[in-house]
Amino acid sequence: MRTLLALALLTCTTFAHAFESVPKPEYRTRRAALADKMKGGVAIFFAAEEPILDFMPYRQDEDFYYLTGWNEPGAALVVIASSPAVAATDITPARAMRPYREILFLPARQLRTEKYTGVKMDAATPGVTTATGVDEVHAMAEMPAILSAISPTHRLGSVWTEPDSKQTKALLDFFAASIGLGTTPPTQDVTDLTTELRAIKSPAEVALLRKASDASIAAQLAEMKAVRPGATEGHVAGVIIGKLMDEGCERVSYAPIVGSGKNATTLHYSSNAATMKSGDLVVIDAAGEYSMYASDITRTLPVNGRFTARQREIYDLVLGAQRAAAAAFVAGKSKINDPNHKEPDSLDTVAFNYINEHGKDLHGESLGKYMIHGIGHLVGIDVHDPWIYSRPLEKGMVFTIEPGIYLPEENIGVRIEDVVYVDDQGKLDDLIAKLPHTAAEIEAAMKH
Repeated sequence: MRTLLALALLTCTTFAHAFESVPKPEYRTRRAALADKMKGGVAIFFAAEEPILDFMPYRQDEDFYYLTGWNEPGAALVVIASSPAVAATDITPARAMRPYREILFLPARQLRTEKYTGVKMDAATPGVTTATGVDEVHAMAEMPAILSAISPTHRLGSVWTEPDSKQTKALLDFFAASIGLGTTPPTQDVTDLTTELRAIKSPAEVALLRKASDASIAAQLAEMKAVRPGATEGHVAGVIIGKLMDEGCERVSYAPIVGSGKNATTLHYSSNAATMKSGDLVVIDAAGEYSMYASDITRTLPVNGRFTARQREIYDLVLGAQRAAAAAFVAGKSKINDPNHKEPDSLDTVAFNYINEHGKDLHGESLGKYMIHGIGHLVGIDVHDPWIYSRPLEKGMVFTIEPGIYLPEENIGVRIEDVVYVDDQGKLDDLIAKLPHTAAEIEAAMKH
């Protein structure tokens, strides 16, 4: 009976969380790499809390998922870096070598709640260590005692936590009281370490990002057939969402932006409430998330399927700026954004200069001032993956190139956005290459 129950638990869990994943050993490699950066410290992570029932689907905390691949709420991860032995002195006792440890803490099962949310695993579930891929799995209730057991002979060393985590603060307050410390141990921001780790994508991550991008391309192609005079922005957003689900995405990467006419000139327009009119442009910023990895695509379409001469002029200018930025890229040297457009190695500066040199507004002034946002951001488990933007882009990174021009006076907004990967040769691989780019390609794709 126990064997059958264990099989049922594992089977239900598999069906409930049928994400594709990087290989489990890769998660352990990430945890070990984090430990190397901590220089003898301890890192503490908590999973995202369960949302209010029936109102929002669950999504795991990004760093927690990056380090574990675990997609259930209520868990915690502790990574303990190895530290060398220390000889006794007149002031301090000897300290034995502390080995590397990684511990996943799982909450007790709530059988009543599972009737609504599905079966979960806990530390007592047979095969849980293999299922999670973490060296040690314990009940959440054991977490304070395990930390206290480390402390008397070793102390915790530097403690790395996610900033402003109420759960971590409560845990460390309890820990300090339980071993008689006068104050809660000071902490360091662990995202300073995980940001660097997450920026360089593994081949397995790139494969998932390609699937997210391919699904998003399919959704963008479907939307190109749905755009027409008289259709609502909301209808087009619905077509996009439906196609993303058809293509295997679990959710959108962000709320779709479908802005037509004057709405196309609002960067993060969100109402999607207007009816599209012949002669207007529509900016569509929409993409999906596949197995926790996001894509991010924007295309600009003529509502009636044909660009006017002025619309095509602005469209070609934005496309030229995107291509100029891509052509200027040098791995290890190029940066993404420079809000002042002064740094020559910034792709943002390249795009700004191209726009400034090649286009004019209705008053004969250069168009650079109408490029009101940066040219890109990193992409990964977050659609805006964290990065230190003062630093250059390296091999293995995935980021967007998305110049835009917004001219409210002319009812024209144009943005073109692709996701690119820096391969091991330092070259850009456009993950959105299969989607139409030129004005002629857009018009051809929109024909019914």
